[in-house]
Amino acid sequence: MQYVSKVTFIYGDQTKTVEAEDGKTLLQIGLDNAIPIEYACGGNGFCTTCLCHVKEGMENLSERSDREENMGIVNDPERLACQAKAQGDCIVELIDY
Repeated sequence: MQYVSKVTFIYGDQTKTVEAEDGKTLLQIGLDNAIPIEYACGGNGFCTTCLCHVKEGMENLSERSDREENMGIVNDPERLACQAKAQGDCIVELIDY
């Protein structure tokens, strides 16, 4: 059975909710749905341009990766969109730098 998550992205003054297969990263989900997520390192977890704040549903994302921890992303609500995999519904706010 394939599970589907509802992921809500907040960016600028816009909000968009999309459905995605569980196991995809927030970055993949965003790119699949024309969400403007910055990612300078190609989605490999070596920069922080895809940093986002999880407003709801942190428990529905994969555990932090070693790459996130190596980048100093260790506190809630921050996650790297390229590393956080959806495993249920969540709401994330994209950060503009």
